Amino acid sequence: MVSVLIVGATRGFGASLVKQYASDSSNSVYATTRSESGPDGFPDSVKWLFKVELTKPNVGEELTKQLQGQKPFDLVIISAGRFTTESFSANPSEGPNWTEELTMYTTSSIAPVFIVHQLFHSKLLSSGSKVILVSSESGSITLRHESEGGGNYAHHASKAALNMVGKLLSLDLKDAGVVVSVVHPGFMRTEMTKGVGFDKYWDNGGAVTPDEAAESMIKWAETLDMSKSGEYWAPRGPRDIGTAEPVLGKGLSTPMKLPW
Repeated sequence: MVSVLIVGATRGFGASLVKQYASDSSNSVYATTRSESGPDGFPDSVKWLFKVELTKPNVGEELTKQLQGQKPFDLVIISAGRFTTESFSANPSEGPNWTEELTMYTTSSIAPVFIVHQLFHSKLLSSGSKVILVSSESGSITLRHESEGGGNYAHHASKAALNMVGKLLSLDLKDAGVVVSVVHPGFMRTEMTKGVGFDKYWDNGGAVTPDEAAESMIKWAETLDMSKSGEYWAPRGPRDIGTAEPVLGKGLSTPMKLPW
């Protein structure tokens, strides 16, 4: 039995996590939505937290006020994200976009600080709790290979910033016994990747469904402990990371600890 909170739970990977955790009736599953009501197509047992918007300064307070009286969670997964493509083009419709960059940085790397901070000080995280921040291999500076070129500044850099957030939170929460880990769950066949044109890479890149990625991460999360706190992991290993072998060599393990 596990009590789990999933932030960013209505679509893609987050939705798959919710459904798989809720498929075990012994689990207590809380999930967030930006709407005023819960979405269709989810198990009735899911406890929805409404109007949780990661671009708002009060996101932590809005979340925790709906959790008054709740015992500390065993597991918190923050999976919300946003991906808008950018290039170095002089064309305003293709080049860097100020508003979109702010949204991507805020969603990926600013909001998680305020959520974890508020959860801890509201006594919703305690010794033994685990926090997983869903990042991406695109946030690894080491794995950024010239074959993939530049562009996509805010998406990739916001994930790199999230990686640092995870490391710093792990240091702040170590003495409290709270584990904080950063994860690349896999290259997925989602509306997000399709929306930025990455569906053309799905087959060659080994993209998996959100359900497959969620299953892998749930199994990996069961093994997560303080020895992995402050680290950056790919539960599915290097199979969908195109630059892993060119940069790190062959014979890489699964799960794989990723370089910053």
